[in-house]
Amino acid sequence: MIKNGTRLQSQVCDTQIIVVRSTESLDGLRAGGAPMIAIGDSAAEGLTLDPAFAGGTVMGKRYVDDSGAEILVTKSGKGSLSVGDNPMEIKAAKPLPASD
Repeated sequence: MIKNGTRLQSQVCDTQIIVVRSTESLDGLRAGGAPMIAIGDSAAEGLTLDPAFAGGTVMGKRYVDDSGAEILVTKSGKGSLSVGDNPMEIKAAKPLPASD
């Protein structure tokens, strides 16, 4: 299982992330349709950006999945994030309490 604080990069675009809250589902974490690798590792030969996962990422945004996993994008890229074939969503901001 991927641990909290792990830094990963995409093999097919510039996306880099840090794992904020890990769950077992993150073992299938992908960017641009390809599995993510540790920062500094070499990308596999012949991988290309999957057009179905080319929505892009936004630097500084947190992405979540249904299992409660949460990641923070530290460098944006052209590939979108997914766990397997399930896209990750940008975490919604918590509403501030009303001030009277």
